[in-house]
Amino acid sequence: MTRFGGIFDQFLLATAVLTRLPVAASVPADGTVAAASWAFPAVGAGIGMIAAIVLFLTSLFDIGQVSGALLTLVAVGLLTGALHEDGLADTADGLGGGHDREQKLAIMRDSRHGTYGILALIFSIGLRGAALASIAGPIESGLALIAAHAASRAALPVIMRWLAPARVDGLGALAGTPGPTAMLAAMAIGVFIALGMLGPVRGAVALVLMGMAVAAMAVVARRQIGGYTGDVLGALQQIGEIIMLLVAAAR
Repeated sequence: MTRFGGIFDQFLLATAVLTRLPVAASVPADGTVAAASWAFPAVGAGIGMIAAIVLFLTSLFDIGQVSGALLTLVAVGLLTGALHEDGLADTADGLGGGHDREQKLAIMRDSRHGTYGILALIFSIGLRGAALASIAGPIESGLALIAAHAASRAALPVIMRWLAPARVDGLGALAGTPGPTAMLAAMAIGVFIALGMLGPVRGAVALVLMGMAVAAMAVVARRQIGGYTGDVLGALQQIGEIIMLLVAAAR
């Protein structure tokens, strides 16, 4: 296999992991997701581009900023299978409702959502929709979407390397630990896209605030369940996306 072929295969694997697009031919082996994690922000930028197109079309048909923002979030949810939203809800239920580590992990593995999870989804959708509706125009909103989706996914390989999987049989353990090259490449891609889309000052502010919020949540996960799970990664992506969009919407 050529180097280009290996990179392209890793990009397709990252796309299959983060979206519903049927682009991977087989179930990933242990550790291959971690090796492909450098491509997470690139896939995120693609998701952001599709979201930007949807938002632009809603503006073209003049259906209103709030309606357009919500329809854009629906389109992203369909594209990703609401993977990260589900992780956010499960994490909120587990960390908020469990009394000890084992109970928290058991709640997070339960597919049903409780009060904490539903509230987390309401806040996530509400904050992202309000932020998008507050940004000046569809072009600026589209750029913010690309930045938010790329940067929020660039943080995931960092967490996967920093924290240990909370379960030995979970998706986190199966994914593996990203090497320093994959982690640094993901960070570089995410930073480059965020600064390019939001500008150097606003982009830097957004990245710093996002990093602080994601790090704080990662510390909470380590203290409460001993590491990360796939659900925790989804929650971290949602937190990062919210912060990026809020900074983009700030006057």
